[in-house]
Amino acid sequence: MPTDAPPSPTPESHANDAAVAGKRVLVTGATGYIGGRLTPRLVAAGADVRVLVRTPDKLVDVPWAPDVDVVQGDLTDPDSVRPAMEGVDVVYYLAHAMGGRGDFEAAEATAAHTVADAAREAGVGRIVYLGGLHPEGELSKHLRSRKDVGDILLASGVPTTALQAGVVIGSGSASFEMIRHLTDVLPYMPAPKWVRNRIQPIAVRDVLHYLLGSAGMPDDVSRTFDIGGPDVLRYGQMMNGYALEAGLKQRPIASLPVFTPWLASQWVNLVTPVPRALAVPIIASLQYDCVVHESDIDRYVPAPPEGLLRYRQAVRLALQREQDGEVETSWQDSSVSGAPSDLLPSDPDWSGHTVYTDDRETDSSAPPAALWTVVEGIGGENGWYSFPLAWAARGWMDRLVGGVGLQRGRRSRSSLRAGDALDWWRVEKIERGHLLRLRAEMKVPGGAWLEMTVTPRDDGGSHYRQRAVFFPTGLGGRLYWIAILPFHGVIFSGMLRRITATAERAAAGERTAGGPA
Repeated sequence: MPTDAPPSPTPESHANDAAVAGKRVLVTGATGYIGGRLTPRLVAAGADVRVLVRTPDKLVDVPWAPDVDVVQGDLTDPDSVRPAMEGVDVVYYLAHAMGGRGDFEAAEATAAHTVADAAREAGVGRIVYLGGLHPEGELSKHLRSRKDVGDILLASGVPTTALQAGVVIGSGSASFEMIRHLTDVLPYMPAPKWVRNRIQPIAVRDVLHYLLGSAGMPDDVSRTFDIGGPDVLRYGQMMNGYALEAGLKQRPIASLPVFTPWLASQWVNLVTPVPRALAVPIIASLQYDCVVHESDIDRYVPAPPEGLLRYRQAVRLALQREQDGEVETSWQDSSVSGAPSDLLPSDPDWSGHTVYTDDRETDSSAPPAALWTVVEGIGGENGWYSFPLAWAARGWMDRLVGGVGLQRGRRSRSSLRAGDALDWWRVEKIERGHLLRLRAEMKVPGGAWLEMTVTPRDDGGSHYRQRAVFFPTGLGGRLYWIAILPFHGVIFSGMLRRITATAERAAAGERTAGGPA
């Protein structure tokens, strides 16, 4: 069974189902990596689930959205949090400002106080929080903030389970992607000294197991619990364990003391899809040994009957999940680039605004379904159908300045949904079969969108329209658009031709395989 697939029916999973069955549950962070996996499992276990999200549009295409009560709100706003708490038995606190800008510690503390106060006033029965393993003493800003949030929730007066996990291994997790790309790209690994630190990774399946079971703890239990898998490894061993599962040779690793956390984060930014804003807190946390110091959780939530997954087994199953294109959630689901979240107005009256557009359209003999398949499959391994070297160069330029670049790829090889990351784009809107609108998350002096539309024609063919829209910021934005205009003539015209040509070849192949149309 894949690491991050819903647990198969076992006596233990039934016990965890009983912990939440029939309860009114509020999930914060439901659009994130863990929350997006926990929510459907709560629904399957019989819980009455409500999710509090800032942007409900991110859940438009999520399969479980119709089965939950979606409430719009912000964790730092008491007026939106209090109504969401009404009638709730269990609150899952899974929201983190990892990779956020500004004083994220203050923002996380404010959110935790808001949730703690609202939960106490509403008479919530339990808070379940997922934090991070950490040693005693001085901590990185990221780990210190995670610990402080747990302390605030534990002091709320509401019984609280504060789970503390280390590196989470599963398809789409930021930690797994960092390990995977570092090992895939580099045959020899000059690495910081933290590759010698001890780490106790845990499979995402087992994190979800503990989260579900924690909802049923006795009312007099309110404390932290360490959780981790059965293997304690050095980070270098984790990388080479991945190499063995991926069919690669083990990588020689040289520990170099000259790599500061900041310098290491720049290195990770260049050779992995994890952007600098996210790499910095991850690497800062790796400066310490992160291992389990107690196993008291077993008294309240026993491990699954088949046992916790070992590290290499978790890697093997995560790789299979990615190979099959069945990544349930990804670290990419949450934007960490500081990109604008405003929606592109649909052909508005742009009076008072400077806007630049590149608008192209053409007719195609391909039926709409064939053309849409190409459009929805764009990016990732399929590329962008025009001038690959130019796209790659622009991606590397973006990485150099701390952007996301082209390495993120896509969650699924064949399907997209609103909120998905797609290389340096974010899927802002999708009307399946007709419209795909992408918002740029690369570093640009303004806001940028790319829109692709498929419309049926009376003769069975299609009309394809492709529109790039750019709202410049200041003089720099205007100069940027002028500078890239020559490339647009090559890139966007090439996209138009090759997307329609690919769809036409696919349609012709289907007609040949099926006989005369």
